[in-house]
Amino acid sequence: MICVPTPLTRHCEPDLSFVVSTAETIAAHLRAGQLVILESTTYPTTTRDVVRPILEKGGLRAEQDFYLAYSPEREDPGNQTFSTARIPKVVGGLSPVSLALAKSLYESFVVSVVSVSSAETAEAVKLTENIFRAVNIALVNELKVIYSAMGIDVWEVIEAAKTKPFGFMPFYPGPGLGGHCIPIDPFYLTWKAREFGIATRFIELAGQINTAMPDYVVSELALRLDQAQQRGLNGANILILGLAYKRNVDDLRESPALRLMQRLERRGAVVSFFDPYIPLVPVTRDYGGLAGRRSIGWDPTRIGAFDAVLIATDHDGVDYAALAACARLIIDTRNACGRAGIRANHIFGA
Repeated sequence: MICVPTPLTRHCEPDLSFVVSTAETIAAHLRAGQLVILESTTYPTTTRDVVRPILEKGGLRAEQDFYLAYSPEREDPGNQTFSTARIPKVVGGLSPVSLALAKSLYESFVVSVVSVSSAETAEAVKLTENIFRAVNIALVNELKVIYSAMGIDVWEVIEAAKTKPFGFMPFYPGPGLGGHCIPIDPFYLTWKAREFGIATRFIELAGQINTAMPDYVVSELALRLDQAQQRGLNGANILILGLAYKRNVDDLRESPALRLMQRLERRGAVVSFFDPYIPLVPVTRDYGGLAGRRSIGWDPTRIGAFDAVLIATDHDGVDYAALAACARLIIDTRNACGRAGIRANHIFGA
């Protein structure tokens, strides 16, 4: 099973270098009768047109000497309800034999296997799942901006709307998209669609909205500082609460908190962070200047020394009541205080 990163290049094009190098390593040791399954998220035809030719360089032929299938990884880090064994597995093969072999393998440890007609279909399934989430998150992010201007609480709107038992599925706004899937995967399809002369306007618009959210948050923070303390961001002491891309995990990949930190510092702010899961910022491709930064210790008595606290990730276990009692200004991008029942005139959504 191949499950390696499939990032984007700086030009938002697919980077299959990890898939290619892994397939080359496998090809050097491939034996007759073996089954190879690609699990990395990618555009349709990768298994057939990229992985297969590499594996065949040693002389063995797919569907004659070895077998090849695609089954997208499905995982929700931090989710205690759905483990790998409990999440249905989608499988598509280059042939019925490959499909049957892959299905038999996964049935030995997964509750349900969903067979599809081809590897390309299985590749498209994973992209569809993540594009669905990206587009709907963009929608609620745009609604958040609109409703905020109208003085309407978007979180209250969503909570009321989700009481409808049909025709509505709740998605929630935030400071931007993070993680190794949703910010990246839609662009794999937009890139492949160009081969067929098709413009993916809807998907690309969603990407633009989600990518712009950190700048919106920074603008809101600057506005609230100006209103509450008659000062700008330059020289302001800001605490970012939560650096991971989602609650209760230690994963920093594509985290909007990193972009927020970078944007704030470019505007002259002095930025610290607290994250119970991330004691140290590691080296990253896009935020090398932040590497080595250390999380401050959790001490509510020190919170008042900051001009503002920006909640970027709503980890459980944080004492939001103590935070609200000590902070001078809170910009809550996740409704963490609202969910904790804390309402105060120095807490604002963004």
